[in-house]
Amino acid sequence: MTMIIPDEILQTTKMSELELKREIAVMLFAKNKLTLGQASDLADMHRQHFQRILASRKIPLHYDVKDLQDDMKTLKKMLPYYDYC
Repeated sequence: MTMIIPDEILQTTKMSELELKREIAVMLFAKNKLTLGQASDLADMHRQHFQRILASRKIPLHYDVKDLQDDMKTLKKMLPYYDYC
């Protein structure tokens, strides 16, 4: 998908196109419309850098049981000889 942002919007907000994309990503993450990965991709940022921005704005991460299970699967693949559970 391509999104065209009129120059007038950028001039009014005094933001670059990238800054506006990042603000949109933060807003959509905060509203639980995007995952951390999706939002950081939209913002063209590494996840850790995006997390720092969220933390600086006191926006909590959305971390549920499924996220924990996914992380456990990833850890088991990375460290197959270590039994977590």
